Amino acid sequence: MSVARLNQLKARVGFIGLGLMGSRLVRRLDSFGWRIRAWNRSRRPADEINKWGIASAPSIADLGANSDVIISSLANDAAVHSVYLDNGGVFSSAEPGTVILEMSTISPELSRDLHREARAKGVSFLDVAISGSTPAVDAGTVTLLGGGDPNTFDRCVPIFESIARRWFLIGPGSSGVQMKLVVNLLLGLDMQAVAEAVSLGEHLHIDRNVLLDVLSKTAVIAPAMAGKIRKIKDNDYSPEFPLRLMSKDMNLVMDAAGKSGADLPAASVARSILASNVSASGNLDLAAITPYVVGRGARDEVAVDTSAWESRNTGLHLDE
Repeated sequence: MSVARLNQLKARVGFIGLGLMGSRLVRRLDSFGWRIRAWNRSRRPADEINKWGIASAPSIADLGANSDVIISSLANDAAVHSVYLDNGGVFSSAEPGTVILEMSTISPELSRDLHREARAKGVSFLDVAISGSTPAVDAGTVTLLGGGDPNTFDRCVPIFESIARRWFLIGPGSSGVQMKLVVNLLLGLDMQAVAEAVSLGEHLHIDRNVLLDVLSKTAVIAPAMAGKIRKIKDNDYSPEFPLRLMSKDMNLVMDAAGKSGADLPAASVARSILASNVSASGNLDLAAITPYVVGRGARDEVAVDTSAWESRNTGLHLDE
């Protein structure tokens, strides 16, 4: 039986979380003609999105009660739990039949809790994790990893078409989040491997520009790492995917591994390296682990004025 898909001219879309990822997703949906309002805990990101002609909601309760579709992109379990499960949260106001697309990278346990609560409220809920960082969101080339009801997933294809290059239904509820942890395990290990390769090359006194140029053209470099090598070469660690979020994701990976019985020795090392850099370089790009691994100390070598970036983006800690 065919499923009636969402209509961008009719569906009222509410978006929660206006950080690096969320603000870009909102602008992209708006550019495709979706009727969208947004909400963020801190005011400044909402003011910025207003400049694009996108309305902001006064509260989560208002957004939930007046949206046919709710999308969220938030930083961690605590933010997602608060937005959905606290008094005055989404589940307190969303009407039965509302469709929710939760796009944050969170623990499978919290994702399952959200699916259960949604069923109890008569709400259609999908976990739809995003693989890809900010340039991919801007270009509409991210990959979406979904978990939940197949019919609901099919209904949402018009939204997926507006923001992504490809989308996959991995399985039942929380499967999308679980697949995201698998994907981000590879991302964290790839970044650690690149940092160590650069360290070896520099300690062998290979010309730095030659080292990075040739490394980027070899068959072993994943596409996601090509951009990281450019950042390393330019000493430009402005955030596309902040190190603090990669560290958070590796903690989720290791927690899932412990609970499932998977042995991940390399991931354990990568988690430790990331954790060692969060306090100094958490708001910088993931690639900022490279100066640390090389031995120079990330903060001393970073040639980007992070204070200006952090000032402009105060309040984005809720968002992916």
